[in-house]
Amino acid sequence: MFRDLGIQLGQAVALNKLGLVQQLTGDYPAAAASLQQALDVHRDLGSRFGQAQTLNSLGELSSRTSATQQARERHAQALAIACDIGMPLEEARALEGIGHSHLQDGTTGEGAAHLRQELAIYQRIGAPGARRVQESLLPYGP
Repeated sequence: MFRDLGIQLGQAVALNKLGLVQQLTGDYPAAAASLQQALDVHRDLGSRFGQAQTLNSLGELSSRTSATQQARERHAQALAIACDIGMPLEEARALEGIGHSHLQDGTTGEGAAHLRQELAIYQRIGAPGARRVQESLLPYGP
């Protein structure tokens, strides 16, 4: 519908959400295609907010498919944008993705450090995810 109406931002947001649904249903190739399309539209529009969100979604997809290095790269790109334009929630999401990808690779110290940074942001902004992060950090000490 957004494509037919020529509303590119709506199209990008819809593609991102479609990619998330495809990811959750296990259709990873379709999710990758939808998310990449969303990222391309956000880049064309200069929507840095949308780019950060979509890069984090692509990073999460890469983690699901065990492409941890690619996940870290996507999350690092999202982190840079989020820090630059002041998006603490996407910043925390990127740090979580980087942290979990390190944990998947067995670099627990590095992973826990990123999760602690995420936790600090969640606590600062009052995000409900803080408790979940605290619980995931328990095995790695204070």
